[in-house]
Amino acid sequence: MTVSFEPRLTLVGAGPGDPDLITVKALKALQSAQVVLYDALANPELLNHAPQAKHVFVGKRKGFKRYSQEEIQALIIRYAHTHGHVVRLKGGDPFVFGRGQEEREAALEAGIKVDVVPGITSAFGVPASRGISVTTRGLSESVWVITGTTSRRTLSQDVLLAAQSTATVVILMGMHTLPQTVAAFQAAGKGSLPIALIQSGTLPECRSVLGTIDTILELRQRAGIGAPAVIVAGAVAAQLDHQHVQSFIHQFSLSHVS
Repeated sequence: MTVSFEPRLTLVGAGPGDPDLITVKALKALQSAQVVLYDALANPELLNHAPQAKHVFVGKRKGFKRYSQEEIQALIIRYAHTHGHVVRLKGGDPFVFGRGQEEREAALEAGIKVDVVPGITSAFGVPASRGISVTTRGLSESVWVITGTTSRRTLSQDVLLAAQSTATVVILMGMHTLPQTVAAFQAAGKGSLPIALIQSGTLPECRSVLGTIDTILELRQRAGIGAPAVIVAGAVAAQLDHQHVQSFIHQFSLSHVS
């Protein structure tokens, strides 16, 4: 008997790390998947919701790639045509530095139906989990979300622009360019601005450190903070775990941050 199926792709945001921070719609997609292609930052516990599916790890980390982006897109197309429903499980939100749009376009060009299930991006979820509101009345009226990893492996020029603003600056995948980020803020006269580093946010092994632009490199070394980590620079960073909030709020109100 011939079994017919519709090739389709669902791009699913797995959230910032905690497996409970995933949407009901995302769980339903996993439960109906024939194949799950998952990233390094997607919590592997989520695969328990898709025991019926083939699980394929396609994660990328600094210095290691199991598959290139083009190969991942080819896998999506191949599995959709041979198995049916493919779930692409991506850490955070698939459309926030997740290359989800590239995968969506590749699938559509191959005649594959595509659905998108947004996830909680680590840019907002991780700071929130540690008590940081990236926009806070009287402290920050806007927020920049910037990738620390450009295609050229250099610091994004947007960091230089953001350092001159009063906005909260959230940098993802930016630990290897942290010294350059610090230099950009120092050049903008922001050496005393609060900055927080949050490693493995929302997970039990989460570690974080709070300092200023001028002190954060030394503090990071002392604390041993590494990737994956979210960087939050701005007055609101002082809200980390509600420590020292009052003194920083007084010192870094919008009227004082230049």
